[in-house]
Amino acid sequence: MISRICRGMCMEKKREHQIDIRCGACSLVIKYPAPGAPDLARRVKELLKEAGFGRVKEDKSRGLDHGAWVPLMLMYPEANIPVCQLSVQSDRDATYHYNMGKALAPLRDDGVLIFGSGSATHNLRLIDRNDGPSPPPPTWASDFDNWLKDALLSGRYEEVNHFEEKAPCAKIAHPWPDHFYPLHVALGAAGEKPKAELIHHSWSNGSLSYASYQFTSAA
Repeated sequence: MISRICRGMCMEKKREHQIDIRCGACSLVIKYPAPGAPDLARRVKELLKEAGFGRVKEDKSRGLDHGAWVPLMLMYPEANIPVCQLSVQSDRDATYHYNMGKALAPLRDDGVLIFGSGSATHNLRLIDRNDGPSPPPPTWASDFDNWLKDALLSGRYEEVNHFEEKAPCAKIAHPWPDHFYPLHVALGAAGEKPKAELIHHSWSNGSLSYASYQFTSAA
Protein backbone atom coordinates (compact mmCIF):
# COMPACT_ATOMS: atom_id res chain seq x y z
CA MET A 1 0.00 0.00 0.00
CA ILE A 2 1.53 3.31 -1.13
CA SER A 3 0.09 6.40 0.53
CA ARG A 4 1.00 9.81 1.90
CA ILE A 5 1.98 8.93 5.45
CA CYS A 6 5.27 10.63 6.35
CA ARG A 7 8.34 12.34 5.01
CA GLY A 8 11.40 10.26 4.25
CA MET A 9 11.51 6.71 2.97
CA CYS A 10 9.70 4.68 5.58
CA MET A 11 7.63 1.54 5.83
CA GLU A 12 5.10 0.59 8.47
CA LYS A 13 4.90 -3.01 9.62
CA LYS A 14 3.11 -2.88 12.97
CA ARG A 15 1.25 -6.10 13.74
CA GLU A 16 -2.13 -4.52 14.55
CA HIS A 17 -3.54 -1.19 13.42
CA GLN A 18 -5.71 1.12 15.52
CA ILE A 19 -6.83 4.45 14.12
CA ASP A 20 -7.48 7.42 16.39
CA ILE A 21 -9.59 10.16 14.82
CA ARG A 22 -9.89 13.45 16.69
CA CYS A 23 -11.91 16.44 15.55
CA GLY A 24 -12.42 19.32 17.92
CA ALA A 25 -14.01 18.06 21.14
CA CYS A 26 -14.93 14.65 19.74
CA SER A 27 -12.79 11.54 19.60
CA LEU A 28 -13.45 8.34 17.68
CA VAL A 29 -11.34 5.21 17.75
CA ILE A 30 -11.60 2.84 14.79
CA LYS A 31 -9.90 -0.51 14.83
CA TYR A 32 -8.74 -2.15 11.63
CA PRO A 33 -6.66 -5.01 13.01
CA ALA A 34 -5.01 -6.13 9.80
CA PRO A 35 -1.82 -8.08 10.45
CA GLY A 36 1.46 -6.49 9.51
CA ALA A 37 3.77 -7.96 6.87
CA PRO A 38 7.30 -7.74 8.31
CA ASP A 39 8.79 -10.17 5.79
CA LEU A 40 7.33 -8.13 2.95
CA ALA A 41 8.64 -4.93 4.53
CA ARG A 42 12.15 -6.36 4.55
CA ARG A 43 11.76 -7.45 0.91
CA VAL A 44 10.57 -3.97 -0.10
CA LYS A 45 13.53 -2.43 1.70
CA GLU A 46 15.89 -4.81 -0.07
CA LEU A 47 14.45 -4.06 -3.53
CA LEU A 48 14.57 -0.29 -3.00
CA LYS A 49 18.15 -0.33 -1.77
CA GLU A 50 19.23 -2.57 -4.66
CA ALA A 51 17.68 -0.02 -7.04
CA GLY A 52 19.76 2.78 -5.49
CA PHE A 53 17.15 4.48 -3.28
CA GLY A 54 19.56 4.75 -0.38
CA ARG A 55 18.41 4.74 3.23
CA VAL A 56 15.07 3.06 3.85
CA LYS A 57 13.59 3.20 7.34
CA GLU A 58 11.26 0.60 8.80
CA ASP A 59 8.74 2.13 11.21
CA LYS A 60 7.44 -0.54 13.57
CA SER A 61 5.17 1.71 15.62
CA ARG A 62 3.13 3.87 13.25
CA GLY A 63 -0.39 2.76 12.35
CA LEU A 64 -2.13 2.98 9.00
CA ASP A 65 -3.24 6.40 7.75
CA HIS A 66 -6.68 7.07 6.31
CA GLY A 67 -5.36 6.61 2.80
CA ALA A 68 -4.80 2.98 3.67
CA TRP A 69 -7.52 1.91 6.07
CA VAL A 70 -10.42 3.61 4.26
CA PRO A 71 -10.12 1.56 1.03
CA LEU A 72 -8.96 -1.54 2.91
CA MET A 73 -12.04 -1.49 5.17
CA LEU A 74 -14.21 -1.55 2.04
CA MET A 75 -12.15 -4.16 0.19
CA TYR A 76 -11.28 -6.42 3.11
CA PRO A 77 -13.74 -5.64 5.94
CA GLU A 78 -12.58 -8.66 7.94
CA ALA A 79 -9.05 -7.20 8.07
CA ASN A 80 -7.58 -10.56 7.14
CA ILE A 81 -4.95 -9.40 4.66
CA PRO A 82 -1.37 -8.54 5.76
CA VAL A 83 -0.51 -4.91 5.06
CA CYS A 84 2.79 -3.14 4.52
CA GLN A 85 2.51 0.61 3.90
CA LEU A 86 5.13 2.60 2.00
CA SER A 87 5.37 6.39 2.14
CA VAL A 88 5.71 8.76 -0.78
CA GLN A 89 8.48 11.36 -0.88
CA SER A 90 6.88 14.79 -1.09
CA ASP A 91 10.17 16.50 -1.95
CA ARG A 92 10.73 14.30 -5.03
CA ASP A 93 9.07 14.28 -8.45
CA ALA A 94 6.74 11.89 -10.24
CA THR A 95 9.51 10.16 -12.20
CA TYR A 96 11.22 9.29 -8.91
CA HIS A 97 8.04 7.57 -7.74
CA TYR A 98 7.58 5.82 -11.08
CA ASN A 99 11.10 4.42 -10.70
CA MET A 100 10.25 3.41 -7.14
CA GLY A 101 7.41 1.37 -8.57
CA LYS A 102 9.72 -0.22 -11.15
CA ALA A 103 11.98 -1.35 -8.32
CA LEU A 104 9.02 -3.04 -6.65
CA ALA A 105 7.80 -4.80 -9.82
CA PRO A 106 9.26 -8.21 -8.80
CA LEU A 107 6.72 -8.32 -5.98
CA ARG A 108 4.02 -9.07 -8.55
CA ASP A 109 5.54 -12.50 -9.06
CA ASP A 110 5.20 -13.12 -5.32
CA GLY A 111 1.46 -12.49 -5.39
CA VAL A 112 1.68 -9.06 -3.76
CA LEU A 113 -1.06 -6.53 -4.53
CA ILE A 114 0.61 -3.16 -5.09
CA PHE A 115 -2.00 -0.55 -4.25
CA GLY A 116 -1.61 3.21 -4.65
CA SER A 117 -4.05 5.26 -2.58
CA GLY A 118 -4.52 8.95 -3.24
CA SER A 119 -6.79 11.15 -5.33
CA ALA A 120 -6.91 12.06 -9.00
CA THR A 121 -7.53 15.67 -7.96
CA HIS A 122 -6.79 16.97 -4.49
CA ASN A 123 -7.14 20.63 -3.57
CA LEU A 124 -8.83 20.84 -0.19
CA ARG A 125 -8.83 24.62 -0.28
CA LEU A 126 -11.28 24.54 -3.20
CA ILE A 127 -13.64 21.73 -2.22
CA ASP A 128 -17.33 22.35 -1.66
CA ARG A 129 -18.09 22.06 2.07
CA ASN A 130 -21.82 22.70 1.92
CA ASP A 131 -24.38 20.10 2.89
CA GLY A 132 -26.57 18.61 0.22
CA PRO A 133 -25.82 17.26 -3.24
CA SER A 134 -22.33 17.92 -4.55
CA PRO A 135 -22.22 20.50 -7.37
CA PRO A 136 -20.74 19.67 -10.78
CA PRO A 137 -16.94 19.71 -10.76
CA PRO A 138 -15.31 23.01 -11.70
CA THR A 139 -13.57 23.29 -15.03
CA TRP A 140 -10.05 23.02 -13.61
CA ALA A 141 -10.90 19.71 -11.93
CA SER A 142 -12.70 18.13 -14.88
CA ASP A 143 -9.99 19.29 -17.31
CA PHE A 144 -7.24 17.64 -15.27
CA ASP A 145 -9.32 14.53 -14.63
CA ASN A 146 -10.14 14.11 -18.33
CA TRP A 147 -6.50 14.67 -19.30
CA LEU A 148 -5.37 12.02 -16.86
CA LYS A 149 -7.88 9.50 -18.18
CA ASP A 150 -6.92 10.14 -21.81
CA ALA A 151 -3.19 9.99 -21.03
CA LEU A 152 -3.41 6.73 -19.08
CA LEU A 153 -5.81 4.91 -21.38
CA SER A 154 -3.76 5.84 -24.45
CA GLY A 155 -0.47 4.83 -22.83
CA ARG A 156 1.09 8.32 -22.65
CA TYR A 157 2.84 7.46 -19.42
CA GLU A 158 5.78 9.80 -19.88
CA GLU A 159 3.31 12.67 -19.96
CA VAL A 160 1.82 11.40 -16.69
CA ASN A 161 5.33 11.36 -15.22
CA HIS A 162 5.68 15.01 -16.25
CA PHE A 163 2.13 16.02 -15.42
CA GLU A 164 3.14 19.36 -13.93
CA GLU A 165 4.23 20.52 -17.40
CA LYS A 166 1.85 18.46 -19.56
CA ALA A 167 -1.50 18.50 -17.76
CA PRO A 168 -3.98 21.39 -17.73
CA CYS A 169 -4.50 23.02 -14.35
CA ALA A 170 -1.95 20.68 -12.71
CA LYS A 171 -0.96 23.12 -9.98
CA ILE A 172 -4.58 23.74 -9.04
CA ALA A 173 -5.52 20.07 -9.12
CA HIS A 174 -2.49 19.14 -7.01
CA PRO A 175 -1.00 22.11 -5.12
CA TRP A 176 1.01 19.47 -3.26
CA PRO A 177 1.56 16.32 -5.33
CA ASP A 178 1.85 13.79 -2.51
CA HIS A 179 -1.74 12.56 -3.00
CA PHE A 180 -0.97 11.94 -6.70
CA TYR A 181 2.38 10.15 -6.41
CA PRO A 182 0.89 6.78 -5.34
CA LEU A 183 -0.46 6.46 -8.88
CA HIS A 184 3.06 6.76 -10.30
CA VAL A 185 4.36 4.03 -8.01
CA ALA A 186 1.56 1.68 -9.06
CA LEU A 187 2.14 2.52 -12.71
CA GLY A 188 5.86 1.81 -12.47
CA ALA A 189 5.25 -1.46 -10.65
CA ALA A 190 3.14 -2.74 -13.55
CA GLY A 191 6.24 -3.20 -15.70
CA GLU A 192 6.97 -2.24 -19.29
CA LYS A 193 4.06 -1.09 -21.49
CA PRO A 194 1.26 -1.87 -19.03
CA LYS A 195 -2.39 -1.48 -19.89
CA ALA A 196 -4.44 1.00 -17.87
CA GLU A 197 -8.13 0.50 -17.17
CA LEU A 198 -10.53 2.91 -15.48
CA ILE A 199 -12.34 0.77 -12.90
CA HIS A 200 -14.20 3.45 -10.93
CA HIS A 201 -15.07 7.10 -11.27
CA SER A 202 -16.92 9.45 -8.95
CA TRP A 203 -16.72 12.96 -7.50
CA SER A 204 -16.94 14.18 -3.94
CA ASN A 205 -17.20 17.68 -2.47
CA GLY A 206 -17.43 19.18 -5.92
CA SER A 207 -13.81 18.82 -7.01
CA LEU A 208 -12.33 15.62 -5.52
CA SER A 209 -12.05 13.02 -8.25
CA TYR A 210 -11.95 9.41 -7.10
CA ALA A 211 -11.02 8.07 -10.53
CA SER A 212 -9.38 4.69 -9.96
CA TYR A 213 -7.17 2.79 -12.38
CA GLN A 214 -5.91 -0.75 -12.65
CA PHE A 215 -2.61 -1.42 -14.37
CA THR A 216 -2.02 -4.80 -15.97
CA SER A 217 1.42 -5.97 -17.03
CA ALA A 218 1.90 -6.64 -20.73
CA ALA A 219 4.03 -9.70 -19.92
